[in-house]
Order: sequence, then C-alpha cells, then structure tokens
Amino acid sequence: MKKSILITGCSSGIGYDTAHYLDKSIYKVYATARKQEDVERLKGEGLDAYLLDVTSASNISDILNIVKADGELYAVFNNAGFGQPGAVEDITTEVLKEQFETNFFALHELTRQSLKIMRKQGYGKIIQHSSVLGIISLRFRGAYNASKYAIEGLCDTLRQELHGSNIFVCTINTGPVKSDFRQNAIEMFKRNVVLNGSVFEKEYKEELLNSKEEKEKDPFTKNSDVVIKNIVHALESKKPKPRYYNTLATHILGGLKRVLTTNMLDRILTKI
Repeated sequence: MKKSILITGCSSGIGYDTAHYLDKSIYKVYATARKQEDVERLKGEGLDAYLLDVTSASNISDILNIVKADGELYAVFNNAGFGQPGAVEDITTEVLKEQFETNFFALHELTRQSLKIMRKQGYGKIIQHSSVLGIISLRFRGAYNASKYAIEGLCDTLRQELHGSNIFVCTINTGPVKSDFRQNAIEMFKRNVVLNGSVFEKEYKEELLNSKEEKEKDPFTKNSDVVIKNIVHALESKKPKPRYYNTLATHILGGLKRVLTTNMLDRILTKI
C-alpha cells in the first residue's frame, strides 16, 4: 500500500512540483488548492486533488476524514502560504492578521488535527514550509518574516513535545526558488499597502515593484528540485533532520546569523 501524504498549496510552485514528483513514486498524494479551477486542473493532470481553504478548521477536518477513509496518514506537507510585502509601519494590523491566518494559524490547525490521527497510529511526519526568512529578516518583509519566525518557534517546541512518539516535525527553510511567489507577493502589496505618501515610496518603486526578469535568473535562485530532494529525505529517513536548509542563500545567511553580532548582520541585510 502506498504511503499517504497530504499537501497544501498545490496550485503552483513547490507544492505543485512536489505533488507531481511524489505521485509518481511510492506515495499516495492528496493534493489540495484553495480555488476550484486549480483543483480541476490538478485532477486533469492526474492528481487526486481536493478543494481546501486552509483557514477553515472544518474544511481541514473534511479533507483529513477523506484521507482516513482510504487508510492511514503517513505525512503532511504544510506548504500553503503567501508573502505580504511592505514596511512594518505601512502594514495594518488587519493585513498582518491575514498573513498569519494563512501562513501560521492554518498551519497550526492542520498540524493539531493531524497529530490526533498520528498519535493513534503511533507514527507520522509533518513537514512545515518555513523560509530563510524564518531565520533572518529583510526590510519590507516584516509580516512574512514574523509569520515564518512563528513557525520556527512552534516547531522547536513541537519537537520536544513529540520526543519518543515516533512522530517527527521538520522545517523546510527555503531560499529563492523559481515560482509565482514574487509575482503573487507584488499583487498583495498593491492590494494592501498605500504607496503614495509612504516614507518608503521611492524605495518601493525601485526595489519592490521592479520586476526585472534577471531577479529570477540570479545565481542564488534555484529550481524546486532542491526543495523536493530534502522533502524526500524527510519522508524516507527513519530519523529525519529537524531542519532542512534549501539553496546556497539559506546556508550562507543561516551561517552568518550564527557567527555575526546582530549589528553586523543588520548592516549586511539592509544592503540585500
């Protein structure tokens, strides 16, 4: 029998590529997306796909019941999320709440409900998609930084609470990977941040809204296979790593975080 894995955020990018890759191997993939047209597209491509609003606890329960009806839940890949750019002072509290609803609270709800199943089974793996921005912080990424830092703290605690349970929690710290993430983030910026009159208006236009193609072709931006490789390791290892760094950028910045003083690191990061 194939091992079942539930993956959120499969409409594009890493979730999409991971779902297709694992579906061709020993895993029974339950691919989910929040838009019906994406679900239909995934089904047309041969995936077992379902509509899932990760911010709905009842919707999460429905999907998990489908998985349980077919067998046991081997793993969950909490991948759904988005970026909300903008300086902290330009992000309203309501917009910050929206960022946390998807990136953190939804992840927590799926984790909590999945753990009830895995506790009864006596095994399971939960892979949480964090980011290099859960390790270091960059200007105009405060909302996203905060949501990913929260994931790190939650998982650090979970690992201790799950010690000896045969249930493993891993964080995936992804650096720049080719996807629609940046384009979607810019749309969120346009929707939720007032550009005119901001003290950062000039920098927004020059840095955030400059969508030159070379930003996706820099030597640090990689394909999703670098992430999938670590996801497969987490799934197949008897004792997966608690944290997986993806891309050279994550290794470099994570290393600098460990060896530099806060002031030294800030000086470097403000130039990125």
